[in-house]
Amino acid sequence: AWNVLALDGSNWQKIDLFNFQTDIEGRVVENISKRCGGFLRQLSLRGCLSVGDASMKTFSQNCRNIEVLNLNGCTKITDSTCLSLSKFCCKLKQLDLTSLSEMMLNLSWCDQITRDGIEALARGCNNLRALFLRGCTQLEDGALKHLQKHCPELTTINMQSCSQITDDGLVSLCRGCHKLQVLCISGCSNITDASLTALGLNCPRLKILEAARCSQVTDAGFTVLARNCHEMEKMDLEECILVTDNTLVQLAIHCPRLQALSLSHCELITDDGIRALSSSVCGQERLTVVELDNCPLITDVTLEHLKNCHRLERIELYDCQQVTRAGIKRIRAHLPEIKVHAYFAPVTPPPSVHGGGQRLCRCCIIL
Repeated sequence: AWNVLALDGSNWQKIDLFNFQTDIEGRVVENISKRCGGFLRQLSLRGCLSVGDASMKTFSQNCRNIEVLNLNGCTKITDSTCLSLSKFCCKLKQLDLTSLSEMMLNLSWCDQITRDGIEALARGCNNLRALFLRGCTQLEDGALKHLQKHCPELTTINMQSCSQITDDGLVSLCRGCHKLQVLCISGCSNITDASLTALGLNCPRLKILEAARCSQVTDAGFTVLARNCHEMEKMDLEECILVTDNTLVQLAIHCPRLQALSLSHCELITDDGIRALSSSVCGQERLTVVELDNCPLITDVTLEHLKNCHRLERIELYDCQQVTRAGIKRIRAHLPEIKVHAYFAPVTPPPSVHGGGQRLCRCCIIL
């Protein structure tokens, strides 16, 4: 009877192997994962020096309901294990990776992760370099304050669609993580100019900013950012609907390394802003991608300005209704290698002189 109970995985929801750490090898972890499978909720491998990525990949695939995992002191663990956990263990709430150095951690779409898990992670991973938290919808500002206190080496953080994050958390993060180079806050709709100002004043090494759908940010915030972050290379401002030409003027003056810029659905952008950008150092020497789809004030004049951008590889012009085929033809003649993505609605035929035809869609052809 004891053997039956011992081999029944449903009886093993919590396992702590710390007292056997010197004896635990990878195959032991693999066997546990096969026995316990989806029943296992908590596992401590603290101090198990022989456990590596291959065993943890098997574990991740078999124990998808794991909620608490302690890998403190598992020095053979690398980013590969973090990738496996993020891929298979979406219910993970607490992860201890103490003693790992210079690490990247991807917890994207693990929507059960909360500030408590991030606190444990931050306290144990002072050398954390990159953290991906896309779709972690339960995260709020407190999580970022733990990163501020414990992760000064952080260079990359992706918080796409972390909708509870506000200026309070992001400002704190900026004040503690001065080495930040890559930041994604797309879909964080509560962010305002206060966060952009904090970025500009605290994170001068910033190179990539993705702020799509941050509809509250304005030229004022981007002005501070541009004047202080001169290494900027890529910006995604899609649906930053309050942005105007003034932001482009500041980028043109202060960001000579800018290579890619998305202004999709920035409906206040005009030809004047593109003129400032294309006549700048970044426009003439660096700019390779400009996305202007759904910018209704853009005309063929913009394409004339963009002829100065000799390294330009791609322009997005979908639903720019004042841009014409003739304008596109001219820029293609000037920059033969360029890819221009645009859409022109089919020409609507004139109304039929016969009364019966008026009931038909004028864009249809009757065969």
